[in-house]
Amino acid sequence: MSIKTLFIVSLFVLNLSANERIISLSPSLTEILFALEKKESIVATSSYSLHPQEAKKLPIIGGYQNPNLEKILSYLPTLVVGQKHNQALLDKLKHFNIQTLSLELKTLDDIKNSIATLAQATNSSQDKQLITNINNALKQNSKTNEPHSVMIVYGLREDLRRATYIAGHNIFFEDIIHACGHTNAYTQNIFGQPSLSYENIIATNPEQIIILHSLATEANVDVKKALENWYALPTKASKNKKISIVDEDYLHIPSHRVALTIERLCREMND
Repeated sequence: MSIKTLFIVSLFVLNLSANERIISLSPSLTEILFALEKKESIVATSSYSLHPQEAKKLPIIGGYQNPNLEKILSYLPTLVVGQKHNQALLDKLKHFNIQTLSLELKTLDDIKNSIATLAQATNSSQDKQLITNINNALKQNSKTNEPHSVMIVYGLREDLRRATYIAGHNIFFEDIIHACGHTNAYTQNIFGQPSLSYENIIATNPEQIIILHSLATEANVDVKKALENWYALPTKASKNKKISIVDEDYLHIPSHRVALTIERLCREMND
């Protein structure tokens, strides 16, 4: 079916029914929609929408970076929700008179604002409790008697000669480091997720290193050997015996479950 035909059909069907039909273009937004109690309205989502369990049953309209326009149109959505990197696709959908929403999920404030915005767009009243949970996690886990520099590393591997991605600036992981009473060991002026060579890691010399490991995607990594290689680097973290691995399925997801991430990482930093 051509895009033009899909457009004509969609106008006909949408005129017959005012029922909400939402498509999410990212796992994070899918999680938030479920938490806003909109599961009956979600008709499709992107790959890797794994939480909650019901999300796995939804039709897939493509990957996080490459959603398929024709598939999206075939589900006759009344609202398509994406992030800033989806803007080009969202602009195309506007030509089909489909309501779109572009949200930002980089920082903790972004996440809270996006929850509120999405709730308003979908007539949900559940956002206040979700935001309260995040704020409570920040209040309850902010105390520390030993502030120090922390480096958060994305992914566990044995070979440290390749570039290692870490949490830089203007990202919710840095917000969590600060909320827990510590400082980001990375001080260069790069936002997002900079990559460092092992020489640069040594030069940064963090007092604590937390490695975010996913058993689901890194199942073949020899955890013991990888940790030994990290401890072999001459850093304050190695000297302080403050290098650890954290494996939770919610850690990388900037959704309402960031409240769990705050609690888990603060515990790791402050124990």
